Amino acid sequence: MPTLRFPSVLDVSAQALYDWHARPGAFERLTPPWAPVQLAAFEGIQDGERAVIRLGYEPLALTWIAEHHSHIAGRQFCDRQVQGPFKEWSHTHRFEPISNTRSRLIDDITYDLPLAPLSTALAPYLAEPELRRQFAYRHRITRHDLDVHNRYPASNKTVAVSGSSGLVGRALVAFLRTGGYTVRRLVRRPATRPDEITWNPSTSQVDAEALASVDAVVHLAGENVFAARWTDAKKARIFDSRARGTRLLADALASLDNPPDVFISASAVGAYGDRGDAPVTEDDTPRTTDFLGEVCAAWERATAPAESAGIRTVQLRIGVVLAANGGALQVLSPLVQAGLGGTPGRGTAFVPWIALDDLLGSIVHTLHDNTLAGPVNATAPEPVRMRTLVDTLGTIFSRPTPWRIPEVLIRTVSGEAADAMALKSIRARPARLTEHGFTWTFGELSAALRHALGRTLRPHQPQRM
Repeated sequence: MPTLRFPSVLDVSAQALYDWHARPGAFERLTPPWAPVQLAAFEGIQDGERAVIRLGYEPLALTWIAEHHSHIAGRQFCDRQVQGPFKEWSHTHRFEPISNTRSRLIDDITYDLPLAPLSTALAPYLAEPELRRQFAYRHRITRHDLDVHNRYPASNKTVAVSGSSGLVGRALVAFLRTGGYTVRRLVRRPATRPDEITWNPSTSQVDAEALASVDAVVHLAGENVFAARWTDAKKARIFDSRARGTRLLADALASLDNPPDVFISASAVGAYGDRGDAPVTEDDTPRTTDFLGEVCAAWERATAPAESAGIRTVQLRIGVVLAANGGALQVLSPLVQAGLGGTPGRGTAFVPWIALDDLLGSIVHTLHDNTLAGPVNATAPEPVRMRTLVDTLGTIFSRPTPWRIPEVLIRTVSGEAADAMALKSIRARPARLTEHGFTWTFGELSAALRHALGRTLRPHQPQRM
């Protein structure tokens, strides 16, 4: 059977490396965003405990059941396929100490493709390229997360998160849990689990008493602006979901005798409006000359009760989040990969982007930096022009991107959303994060895109055993 080994040396102890893998959220963090994988059930990593995974897209998805065995606390755990797409599959996760502050992560894989041994000769061509891609990503994520958590220890913090089913919220919940944080998700139904808190902006319902037990609130909820054409009804949902939901939370927090230490409320760089080539930072006055500007203004005003009550309040003005499984990149990258990608309009508009994993890091930094309050731009250090973003994707996929998509066509297809998403120029820079010592892991565009898409220049080369 083909056997592969993926090793990496990390600047953490073997125990810290093991703990990260053993905590809830590790599976979600290790799942590559381009892979159609959903965790249906997870019992743990002890001997006999199982993970149930759905592979592919419903209703055609396959069920993969993996059972854990050979667990050694602090050193290793293994899983083998009980049911799934391979004829055989065994994976050993090993954590070897090098010193008190360094360790070696080793993933050993042994597998057989369906129809083995007839298919074994095809394994280096069918399975290994994707395994290399996925394990390179897994090791980057492990290194990134442990580095951030080393800088910002959880210290028994409990964090409430709204919008936990969205692109950023799902990733943040998993990221926090692997760092040892206790996470309580705000859900729009009666809470049925200890890690849930009920809130419902449409009925003005929120369990304020439950919020009194948390140290921080990260508010990410809001109607998806990418999901559909902006009809009047859609715009009303975008506006109300942000302004009303934020005010409900801010009022609830302000009413508490012992409120959380910090309230981080998402906003967007759309607050600045179209600025052309002029750079903008948090010192620049927002504009309300378009719909998103109006939304952001109302969104941020709604945090006022929490701020007036003395709660450290941050309006996190988030840029264009780069992730393979959501947002702008989910739309752009398949088109470019198919050779159909083009630059919207003239391509001169500045895109204030940020890698999803750096956004998670900036949120944790903001949780811990007690001097950070008010508006904070969550973007990469250098915004790029739209044509640079598209051309970089073309380079990564080895596809030409010479043509331009006329503005009139974009507006015909997408309506008002086109100006906000593809044609508006916002050269936002993260002055406050920079001043407060935040460090970006994926602060360069090509590296961020290659990481998100699993297209690294130097793919992780496994050792054949």
